[in-house]
Amino acid sequence: MKCVEALGRKEFELSDVYAFEDELRVLYPNNNHIKQKIRQQLQVLRNQGYLDFTSRGHYRLRSTY
Repeated sequence: MKCVEALGRKEFELSDVYAFEDELRVLYPNNNHIKQKIRQQLQVLRNQGYLDFTSRGHYRLRSTY
C-alpha cells in the first residue's frame, strides 16, 4: 500500500507499481519474485476493498488515505 500511496494518484497502472521493484528488492533481498508479489498484494488490496481493477493492468483507489 505504501508504494501505491507514494504514486500520489487515484488511478495508476501496474507498470507504475513495478517502478518500485528495485526499492523492494533492497528491502526484501531474499524474495526472488518481486513482480509476482506486487501483483499478489494488489489482489489482496482489491479483496480488502482498498482498490478496484478497472481493466488489465489498470487500477483505481477507492478513496485516498
